[in-house]
Amino acid sequence: MTKKEKANYIINELEKLYSVTPVPLNHTDSYTLLIAVLLSAQCTDERVNKITPNLFSKASTPYQMIRLSQLEIQEIIRPCGLSPQKSKAIYNLSHILIDKFNGEVPEDIQELEKLPGVGHKTASVVMSQAFGHPMFPVDTHIHRLLTKWGITSGKNVTQTEKDAKAYFPIDTWNKLHLQIIFYGREYSPARGAKAEKDYITMKIGTAKAKNELKV
Repeated sequence: MTKKEKANYIINELEKLYSVTPVPLNHTDSYTLLIAVLLSAQCTDERVNKITPNLFSKASTPYQMIRLSQLEIQEIIRPCGLSPQKSKAIYNLSHILIDKFNGEVPEDIQELEKLPGVGHKTASVVMSQAFGHPMFPVDTHIHRLLTKWGITSGKNVTQTEKDAKAYFPIDTWNKLHLQIIFYGREYSPARGAKAEKDYITMKIGTAKAKNELKV
């Protein structure tokens, strides 16, 4: 099976499973999404969603956030882990948004990546899910599964993103990256996965010819 055939099969199967793809992190606008994605680094979405209601009830805009001290932010987000670094990033980026962007989250990936605590993946998620720009954010699930499925070499996340964009049509990116995450969590977790449940991997691994695919 060629990589393009694999890509077509993956798109079709994931669309059957996840035709609706809500953003896993609860948010109300681009700022709250930015903060939630930042908090999700080395933390589960479930835990982030338990913490953000308390945080956002106190501060859901940059102007409200800077009224809190960094220590206050740190105490609220402590269950997420890395709270000293994350609280510092949230406090400082909120100041930058006010000083440089009139309190708005910039709709520009390069400007987003300059913000404290915001890497390429976080910026890509915001551009994709808040502003609707075609992006393919790569998290650990996506990196692991696209390597397993033979779409990429798995050398690094940068290469994985490049290969994903090469083999999946641009109009699928924003939805597909979420579908792959959902599939990884439900059918192919990194730990405790059962091979018989991970049927996409089984199909890709055993398909010998294009006509085996029902797409």
